[in-house]
Formats: sequence, structure tokens, C-alpha cells
Amino acid sequence: MIAPEPFFEPRGTPFSEYHRIRALLELGHTVDLVTYPFGRDVTMPGLRVFRCLRPPFVHEVRIGPSLAKVPLDLTLTLTALRRAMTERYDVVHSHEEGSFIGVLLAVVLRVPHLYDMHSSLPQQLTNFAFSRSRLLHGAFAFMERFVIRNSRAVIVICQHLEDTVREIEPRVPTVLIENAPGSGDTPVEGSGARIRVELGLGPDVPLVLYTGTFEAYQGLDLLFAAARHVIARRPETRFVLAGGRPDQIEAARRQAADAAVAEAVIFAGQRPAEEIPLFLDAADLLVSPRSSGTNTPLKIYQYLRSGRAIVATRLLTHTQVLDDTVAILTPPTPEGFAAGILSGIEDPAYARAVGERARQLAETKYSYEAYLERTRQAMAYLTTPSAPQVAGGAA
Repeated sequence: MIAPEPFFEPRGTPFSEYHRIRALLELGHTVDLVTYPFGRDVTMPGLRVFRCLRPPFVHEVRIGPSLAKVPLDLTLTLTALRRAMTERYDVVHSHEEGSFIGVLLAVVLRVPHLYDMHSSLPQQLTNFAFSRSRLLHGAFAFMERFVIRNSRAVIVICQHLEDTVREIEPRVPTVLIENAPGSGDTPVEGSGARIRVELGLGPDVPLVLYTGTFEAYQGLDLLFAAARHVIARRPETRFVLAGGRPDQIEAARRQAADAAVAEAVIFAGQRPAEEIPLFLDAADLLVSPRSSGTNTPLKIYQYLRSGRAIVATRLLTHTQVLDDTVAILTPPTPEGFAAGILSGIEDPAYARAVGERARQLAETKYSYEAYLERTRQAMAYLTTPSAPQVAGGAA
């Protein structure tokens, strides 16, 4: 398995990789993971981790495309090649841009390639505002087509990515495996009282919670603009944000001040994954103001399991999983988002009903048993004849 991420760190793709490995091990496979030289060591029977060399002057890798990934992916390739020459493998399984390395290795080893598609590679450039270069976008689009057309099967994490694969090459089997297990633990009822004490909030203070990264596409500017409308009517409401790097938190503080809501916003900082369920239990409402992109936010699955009402923008990034029965969906405008938050605060019975239906959805459609079964299905494609692969990946 080739994973061009810091493994393990508590963020989207590494969470997904961790639980994918866990499922493969439960299904009786063994995994050699080739990954970056950053992250916490993970020990699981049947897993061996091989880290590539750290290039000079590279000390971390942030979420999304970055220049630091160029030398890192070169050393990752060398490590993957070394493993391929040392061991005998049955499958090459790769994530994100590591898939380009994986496809080539699979051809050399004459084994199937399984592509774990967490996002559209060219779309990443737009989501993270990395580059407007048409040449770079074209190169990423070519790489994506090449990988899909030369994979035995593709795992996708949302419906939009499944549609993307089918548009590129309908003959390649896809398996939709949502990131439900990778989103974190389920809250324990009553555990959030400690968080309210820590934050200095009484049990009756309406607490609106956001968890996750502070990247621009997450829509925190929309949240702060909406908060202004909320506190105009319910001034006692507090917005708690758990996540963000120190520099991002400072930038968000300035955004909150510009929106005249600084006194109503509490920045809890980055928290260990095991603390997030405490925050969820402390909350009255959970928000996902994401304003761009198409992938379903990882947090949504943990939000569903919490039994708290979710307020989210009515955009494809959310509506692939959420509908009006399990969430309060709103227009992606400050007024619309504020109205959704206020409806949950001012009608607690309605919010509880929405939250309970969300919990039921999580316990059925997004159970771990369903996740394991879909992983088994993806692996089955690797041992059966597949459609002819299209070498070269031309448009």
C-alpha cells in the first residue's frame, strides 16, 4: 500500500487509510505500508510500515497539494521500488497521487492495482487554491485518467467520485465505501459536561459546534457571517470551533472580529481525536458550513452518530449523504445558514428528532459491518477477470 501522507495523523485521508488497513487485516490480508517519514507509529498485527527518507529542509506536510510533496513523492517512489524488488506482492493498493506510482509498479510486478480515490486530483488544485496553471491542471487530469484506466478496481468515498470514474472509464469496477469508521468515536451521553465546564459555559447556553480543519473551502467565513444574525436574536449563543493550526486560528479570530462576533466565538484549538466525542456530546447543534468541493466531509459521519442535529449547506458535498430528514439543510448564505441554526436552537424538540434520525441512519447504512462488506467486495474484484485496461490514459 502506497500512502503519500503523514501516517498516522488525525486528519481526513490518514484516518481513511488507517481504517482501510484495519479492515484488510480483519479480512485476513497482510499489508506493507509505504508512507511519508512523518506521523505517529501504528502497530497492528499484519501491518508493516516503511517510511521514505525525509528530503532536506522538509519538516512537515500540510493538507492538500504542496511543493513539499514533490521531493517527498520522489523518495516515496524509491522506497516503494525497493520494497517491490525485495518482496513478492499480490496487489498494489495506492492512495491519492501515490496511485501513479502504484499503477507503474503493478505493471512491473504483473499484479492488480487497486486505486483508493479520496478526491479528484485536478479538483484538489482548485479546492486548495494551489495553482491556476492550465498546464498543471491538465497534467493532474491526465494522471487521474491514466490511473483509473489502469486499475483493476477503484474504491471511492462518495457518489460524485463514483460518477467521475464512470465518466472516465465505465468498464472499471467501482466500490463506494464511505469514510464512516474513520470519522471517530461515538459520544457517550453526559461526557460533554466536562467540556462545558472547561469552556465556562453553563448547561443552558446554546452551544453550536464546528470540528475539523480551517481550510478555506470549509466555509468558516460563512459561519461567522451567519453567527452575526444568530446572536442578534439569541445573544447567549456560543460558537465553539475545535481544530485549526495556530496560524489558522489567528486568521479565524480576525475573521470573527471583522464579522463583529468575536465575543460569541470560542476557539478550542486542535484536540486529540479521543476528545472530539466529548465536544459533540456538549453541543446542541453541529455545523458544517462547507462552501465548495464535492467530497463528503469526514466529520459528517461522526456528526451522524452523535445524535445531535446537523446544520449544513445544501450543496453536493453534503447532500450525497444528508437529506432534510436527518439534517437541517440550508442555502449557502449567511441569512440561510443562520435561519437553520436558529430553527434548531428555538425548537429543541425538532432538533432532537432530526438528531435521532441521523443516529439511526449511522447505525444502519454506515455501520462497520457494511464498511467491512464493501471492503471485501473491492478485494474480490482483484481475483476475478476484469475489463481490458486502457494503456496510456489518453483523453
